[in-house]
Formats: sequence, structure tokens, C-alpha cells
Amino acid sequence: MGDNIHIHAWSCSYYLNSGKQWVPGKLLLTPVSVKFKADKSGEILASFPLSSISEIKKESSALIFSSLTLLESNTKHWFSSLQPNRNVIFNVLEHFWREQLLSPGGARPQMACVQTSKGKELTGLLTGSEKRLEDTAKVLEHQGEQFDNIIKGLDKIESEMDVADRLLSELESPSWWPFGGKLPRAVSEAGKAKENPTASPSKNKDGVIMHIPVIITERTDAHVKPGSLTLLVSGLRICDANSQLLHWFDKREVDDVRVQSPYEICVRQRFIGKPDICYRLLSAKMPEAIPFLEVQFNKKIQFSEDALALARAKRASSPEEAGPSIWQAATGFMGSLVQAGATASSSSSSRGSGDHPEQHQAQLQKEKQVVSQSETQEIRQILRRLKCLALESETELERQDESLDAITSSVDRATMSIDRQNRRIRKLT
Repeated sequence: MGDNIHIHAWSCSYYLNSGKQWVPGKLLLTPVSVKFKADKSGEILASFPLSSISEIKKESSALIFSSLTLLESNTKHWFSSLQPNRNVIFNVLEHFWREQLLSPGGARPQMACVQTSKGKELTGLLTGSEKRLEDTAKVLEHQGEQFDNIIKGLDKIESEMDVADRLLSELESPSWWPFGGKLPRAVSEAGKAKENPTASPSKNKDGVIMHIPVIITERTDAHVKPGSLTLLVSGLRICDANSQLLHWFDKREVDDVRVQSPYEICVRQRFIGKPDICYRLLSAKMPEAIPFLEVQFNKKIQFSEDALALARAKRASSPEEAGPSIWQAATGFMGSLVQAGATASSSSSSRGSGDHPEQHQAQLQKEKQVVSQSETQEIRQILRRLKCLALESETELERQDESLDAITSSVDRATMSIDRQNRRIRKLT
């Protein structure tokens, strides 16, 4: 079922050794395998896992130009007539192949059938803590909005006090003063009051939430290059393969984050009068990053129909594991696929060799483990989300501290200005 999830598909031609001919079709990339499907017959002519690939190369010869070869189990697979171009397909295939080799477990397997009492207790405690921290973050956000409204009100009071100062200066000026009542002393005092800063500059303390390798598409599908995505509390940083900054997305300036699939997102910043800034990011680690994007951009993130269909498929296949987030569906779906082959091979080998007492004892010990592997991965994900929420709360508290300092200084200035105007009014009366 997981092989039906296509991360990407490209038009190309495949060299069929048995027929000694080139066959047009589609090169399909799934989270754990590479396939080629013929256009006319619809038959899968080649299918092999990413982990079995030993080499990916760009090759050409006198007869074959601009080709891509995949070496798998001493068999070389040739692909040519690649669309949009060879470099794009090479970068994407190499990225997923490298991540598959670095993480043999693939997309973090989650076994729906393995549950332990201690694991349930731990996940329950962490889920409760996450819910309370989310509620606290919402209260902090509401409190920050109130502080912002207070600052706006104080700014309005200051502007009105400036008007009052100008009118009182006109009333205080003698009838023979030819400059419309603008006495130099009053103007200088008002200028000094306005020169005081309202808030200290932000410390720009930032925390790194996650750093993942990505394939970056900036304009068209032909402009693809490897790079990295860094998730920070204050925004997103996109760099190229040499760690040079390509673009910085401030959290407040991002207009929408669209999840095209569990492995691809699109980040957009809109402008009036000039082109939007849009980056498409593809990564094998994207299912781990989407939870933090949901926390950071909960009002701006959108899921495509393909991503939602994958979530519904996961919920239908294992209702007991159904969660509200798309990344849980993706990781569980891929995990069951990656473990299917290993489980089948281990069970067949155990049946063929017979049940020895030592093996039986080891299997019993494994079954009596305190926390299962799937629960460990779930606990890790919850802890990462807790870290993200904690960093968000810390940043908001620092911003509110600065807002309180600004409010305090603004109230002091307003109080002094009101006392001064009252004294001037008493002199006039």
C-alpha cells in the first residue's frame, strides 16, 4: 500500500535489456523504492528499493547522451530523455537515497500493534503536558495582544498631549508675538520629550528547532538544487549546499505554508506591486518538520488534497493510531512499509531454522520490553513539539518584557506631560 505513494514522477525512457530497446514511461520515486512504469502497457518494468542502490551516476556514451544510471545488485539501470532535465532528477534521487542509507529505518517506523503499559503511561503524561503548554501559549498570545493594544492607546495619548501642548502654547503667547504662538521653549521641551526611546531594541535571542537537508525549487521545476532548511523560533532560514543564505522568512511575514505532500511544502511571502517570494522544499525528513510548522504557522498552514488523502488512508488502515496530524500518518505509513520486508524475512528464517531455546528466550525478553520502538518514536515527537512550544513561549515572554518596559516609560512620560499641562492650565486661569 505504501508503494502507491509517489513522492515524484518524471517522464523518461528506460533501456530494457531483454528487448534491447528504449521504452518510454515514468520514473516513479516512492519513500523507499524506485520504479519505472511503461506508458503503453502500464507495466512496472523495474522496481527496486532505495537501500539496494549502490551508485547513482550521470553518464553518457557515443549512443546514449544525458543519461542517468542506477547500479542495483550488480545490475545497471539506464534512464534517458529525462524531463525536466537530468540534474533535477539526479539531485532528488540522490537526496532520498542518501537519507535512506543514513537512516536505514526509513521514515521512522511506528508499529501500530506494539503497545506497552509503561509506554501508554509515558505518552499519556507527555500528551497532557503538551495540551497544558498549548493552553498556556494561547493565554500568552492573548496577553501579548492586550499589551500591544495598551501601547497603541498610550501612543494615541502622547499624540493628543502634543496637540494640547501646541494649543496651550498659543494661549500662553502674548498678542504681540508674531510667530503663531510657537514659543521656542515649549517647542524644545516637546522635542526633548519625543526623543526618548519607547522601547529597547530586541535582543534577537533565537533558538534552533530543527535543521534538515532539502531540495530547493525556487522558480520552475528546472531550477532545483540541494540545500538545507533551518526552523527557528522567529522564522525559517533557507541555505544552499555551501551554507550560504538564500532567503530568510520572518515568521510574521510568511503568508502561507502549503503542505503538498508529507515530503514537500511550499512557503510563500506575498507582495503588492512585485513578484511573490515562493520556495518549494522537498525532503525525506519533512514528516519530522511538519509538526513544528503546524505549531509555528497554525493559522497559515494548509494541506493539499493529496496530503489529506494520505492521512485518511492511514486512519482507515489503523483507527487506533489515528491522530490529528498529517505527519503521524506519513511516518506510520512509511514505517509499516519499511518493516514489512524485514518482518517477513525474519519470520521465514525462524520457521526454517526451528525454535531453539536460546532464540525463544531472546524473543520473550524482546516481547517484555518496557517501551516499544514505536512508542519511543512517538515520545520523541512529543518531546520535540514540547521543545518548540517552550521556545515559542520563551520568545513571547521576552517580547512581553520589552513591551512592559515600553509601557512603563510611556506611562511615566504621559504622567509628566499631564502634570505639566495642568500647571500651565492653572496659570492661565
